Amino acid sequence: MARQHIEILHSFPFSVDKLYGFLAVHENLSAIFPAKIKRVKDGQDHANGVGSTRRMTIAPGVVLEETVTKAETNELIEYTISKGGWPVKNHYGVMRFYSAENGCRLHYTIDFDSALPGTGWVVKKALEAPIRAGLKKLAARGL
Repeated sequence: MARQHIEILHSFPFSVDKLYGFLAVHENLSAIFPAKIKRVKDGQDHANGVGSTRRMTIAPGVVLEETVTKAETNELIEYTISKGGWPVKNHYGVMRFYSAENGCRLHYTIDFDSALPGTGWVVKKALEAPIRAGLKKLAARGL
């Protein structure tokens, strides 16, 4: 099974702290993911930090949980699927935040394997397209 890789670079017309502050809040991720999202477990140091878990309801009966594994304010958020997510397995997402001349940049990568041979590319497209569209809307509306 081929490992799937999504890589998105996106620029925003506002500061890193504004973008990080928004995307670090689990419920705000519904702005870039087509899902209902709710924090179900607080993190070790703060609500949305390391150890915090969000439940994503993508469709009726399609639910998964993602847990933050590393968070560095205004720099990095790493997470993994901790429950559900079939047919995705070995999922690892990273959001890296950078200051830029006219605002900031987000470098977002997602790597995963598919439990069903030959279907990884379908999952990749189903994830990547709405994330790109959501980030574009986020940038245009200023959060």
